[in-house]
Amino acid sequence: MAVGPGRKVSIIPIEGIRLAAVKSHIRYPNRLDLVLVEIAEGSTTAGVFTQNAFCAAPVRIARERVKNTASRYFLINTGNANAGTGPEGELAAVACCDGLAEIAQTSSRQVLPFSTGVIGEKLPFEKILVALPMLYEALSADAWQSAAQGILTTDTRPKLASTSFTTANGSQANISGFAKGSGMIRPNMATLLAYVFADAKIETPLLENFLDSAVNNSFNRITVDGDTSTNDCCMLVATGKGSLVITDADSEAARQFQSELNAVFEQLATDLIRDAEGASKFITIEVNEGASEQECLAVAYTVAESPLVKTAFFASDPNWGRILAAIGRAGLSDLDIESVTVALGDTLLVSKGAVDAAYSERAGQSEMDKDAIRVQINLGRGKARTRVWTSDLSSEYVRINADYRS
Repeated sequence: MAVGPGRKVSIIPIEGIRLAAVKSHIRYPNRLDLVLVEIAEGSTTAGVFTQNAFCAAPVRIARERVKNTASRYFLINTGNANAGTGPEGELAAVACCDGLAEIAQTSSRQVLPFSTGVIGEKLPFEKILVALPMLYEALSADAWQSAAQGILTTDTRPKLASTSFTTANGSQANISGFAKGSGMIRPNMATLLAYVFADAKIETPLLENFLDSAVNNSFNRITVDGDTSTNDCCMLVATGKGSLVITDADSEAARQFQSELNAVFEQLATDLIRDAEGASKFITIEVNEGASEQECLAVAYTVAESPLVKTAFFASDPNWGRILAAIGRAGLSDLDIESVTVALGDTLLVSKGAVDAAYSERAGQSEMDKDAIRVQINLGRGKARTRVWTSDLSSEYVRINADYRS
C-alpha cells in the first residue's frame, strides 16, 4: 500500500561506484537481502547516524570507521537489525567485514557494515559469509535497481533518485542515490538507510557540510510514527571521477551542488512518506510566522504525530478541532490564539481563534478526500517557517507492526 503511483526513475550511473544484490536467506527465502556497494579508491565519504542510545552494532562500527579510514565498501543486510545483541553483535558484524575484505583484498576497516530488520535477534552471519563470493562477483555499475530493492524491509517499492547538472564554468556533475524506510520514522535520524553518490571531487569536511544541510531539510523533516530506530544511517560519497571540483563552500558551484543534492534528498525523503507503512495519505504540514524555526518544528511535529490527527486523515474526516488542539499543546509560550490561522489546501479552517466564518464542511471534506493534503498553519509570531512531511495512521499500519516478527 502506497500513496500514488511509483515513479519511474532513470538512474545515472556514478563513475567509481559498483553495486550488487543477492539472496542470502537471512530471514526470508527468495528475497534480495544482501547488498554490496564498491567505492573507488580516492573517494571521500561522510555519514549521519541515528541518535538512538541503543544504536545497533553496525552503526557503532560504521560511525567509527567512516571517521578514521577511507571507505571502499558498504555491506548492507536486511531481515536482521543486529541491534540489542551486545558484544556478540559487534563480533558478527566485524566477521562479515573481514570476510568481504579477504575476498576484495582490502583492509577490513575499509568495509562499513549496515543492517536493518528485526531488533534483538542474533545476526546469522554464517549465511552472509557464504553469500559474499557470489555478491562480490555480481558487482556492476548498473545494478542500482536491484541494490535499491535489496535494502527494503516493509517498503512496498524501491526509492531512487538521480540528477545531472552543469555549472556556470562548464563542469558537469551527476548525483544518484537510493533509500529505504516505511515505519519507525522520526528525525535524529529518521528510520532509514540512505546512500547517495556524486562524481564530484569534494574533500571530507566540505562533504560533511553538504550532507548535514541536505539531511536537515529532508530526512530530518519526515515522520511516520514518531519513533527513531536503532539502525538509521545516511551516507554520502564523492568519487571525484567527474569534472566538478568543489573547494570553496561559498562558491557558486558549491551552492548549485547543494541545491541539486537537496533535491535528490528531498525526493528520497518524500518517497519514504508516500510508501509509509499502511499509508493512504501524503501530508505536508507547513508552519509559518513562527518566532523561531524550533517552535515551528514543535508545532509541525505535534500535529504530524498526533494519533487523533492522523486517524482523522485516514478517515478523510475534516475534524479540524484535532489540529487546533495539537497546536495548542505544542508548548509555545504566550500563544495568541486569535493570531493563528489554519488551512487545508486553499480552504481556510480557522481564523481569530475559531472556525472561519466562510468555512463549510463541504469544502473541508473536499480537501480531506484527496490523497495528497497540505496543512498550512500561520502562528502570527514572527518570520520563521518550516515544513514537515507525514502520513496518516491506518488499520493497515497496526496490522503490519502487529505481524512484523511473524
